Amino acid sequence: MTLSETHRTIDAIWRIESAKLVAALTRMVRDLSLAEDFAQDALVIALDHWPKTGIPDNPGAWLMTTAKRRAIDHMRRRKRQDQKYIEIAQHIDMFTEDHIFDGEIGDDLLRLLFMTCHPVLSQDARVALTLRLLCGLTTDEIARSFLTSESTIAQRIVRAKKTLNTKKVPFEVPTGANLQVRLSTVLEVIYLMFNEGYSATSGDHLIRPLLCQEALRLGRVLAEVASDEPEIHGLVALMEIQSSRLKARINAEGEPILLANQNRVQWDRLLIQRGLAALGRSQKLGRTLGPYSLQAAIAACHAEAPTVQETNWPRIAALYEALFRVMPSPIVELNRAVAISMAFGPAFGLQIVDELNANPSLKNYHLLPSVRGDLLVKLGRFEEAYAAFKRAASLTHNERERELYLLRASECKTDS
Repeated sequence: MTLSETHRTIDAIWRIESAKLVAALTRMVRDLSLAEDFAQDALVIALDHWPKTGIPDNPGAWLMTTAKRRAIDHMRRRKRQDQKYIEIAQHIDMFTEDHIFDGEIGDDLLRLLFMTCHPVLSQDARVALTLRLLCGLTTDEIARSFLTSESTIAQRIVRAKKTLNTKKVPFEVPTGANLQVRLSTVLEVIYLMFNEGYSATSGDHLIRPLLCQEALRLGRVLAEVASDEPEIHGLVALMEIQSSRLKARINAEGEPILLANQNRVQWDRLLIQRGLAALGRSQKLGRTLGPYSLQAAIAACHAEAPTVQETNWPRIAALYEALFRVMPSPIVELNRAVAISMAFGPAFGLQIVDELNANPSLKNYHLLPSVRGDLLVKLGRFEEAYAAFKRAASLTHNERERELYLLRASECKTDS
C-alpha cells in the first residue's frame, strides 16, 4: 500500500471512529475541547506510525487505547487529580468501550449528542457542532449542508465549544422537560447524519452505510426513550425505509444507480416493513404530521410501488406541498418539482426549477442543475441539458456523482 493509499485509509477510519473517541474521552475527562484534543493526538500518532508498521487489525481499538493513554497522562500531570487518575486507570478497559454508566441510557454517543444540543447554544451552533463531532464532517461539508460559508460554520463551532466548557454543560441524557427542550435539535442532527451517510457530500464513495446505521441506531434508542413523540417515530420510519434501498443505490463498482433504474427486488423488505410500522405509530399518536413523518410518508409511496411508473406521484407532490408548509425550503420545492414532473409532465416541473434558479441559496447547489438537466432531456432539449449536467459536475464534491453527471452530459451529445 502506497503512502497516499494509507493516508486515505486512515482518513476513512477516522471518519468512522472519531465520534466514538470524542464521546468516550468526554465521559472520561468531562471536557469537550480536551477530549477532541486527545482524539486528534491519537490521529497524529496513527499518521506517523501506521505507514511504517501497517494498519492494525482493529484500528478503532488502537486509536481508543492511544487516546485514553494520552488522557490518563494528562490527568497524571495534574496533581490535584492524582486520585481521580488512579480510580479511572484501575477500572478502565484500554481495548473496549465501557457502556455502563449512571442514568437510563448507557451510550456515550447519545450523551455527547444531547450535550452538544444543549439550549445554551443557538440552534445553528448546536447542529454545526454535532455534525462536526458525531459525523466527522469537515467545516466545508457542513457549510454546504447549511448553504452558507465555511468561515461562518468554523466560527460557530469554535464559539459553541467554548460556551459548552464555560457553562460546564453536563455529559448526560436529560429527562422530562429538559429532554423536550433539546429533542428537536437532536432529531435534526440525526436526520442530517443519516443524509450524509445516504448521499455523501464529498469523497470517493456515494454512500457511507456505517453513518446511516449509527443514525438509525440512535433513532431507535430515542424512540424507546420518548415513545409518545410522533416525530421520533416519523424519523425512524424515514431512515428504515431509506436504508432499505442502500444496496440498490450503487453497482459493484460503487457507481450510482438512479431510482428509476434500481432493481427493487434488492430493496430490503424487512426494513420497509419496520419503517411502515414506525410510520403507523407516528400517525396513531393523532397529531398533525411533522416534517419527518411527511418525508417518511413520501418514502413509503416509493417503497410500496412495484415500479417507477406505478408510483403515486400526485400523492407525493401533495405530500411535498404539505412538507413545504411545515418546513419551507428551496430544496423541498426542488423535490416537489421532480414529483410534479412525474405526475403532470416535465414542462411543469421545469417551470418550478427555473423559478428556483433565482434563489441565491441554491447558487452552488449541484442538484438544481442536475434536476434541470434531467427535465431538459425529457423535453428533448439536449444542448441545454448538456450544459446543466456539466454545471452539476463542476459543483459536486463527490467523485461518484461527478462521474455520473459527466456521463449524462456525454449522452446528451450523443442524443443530439
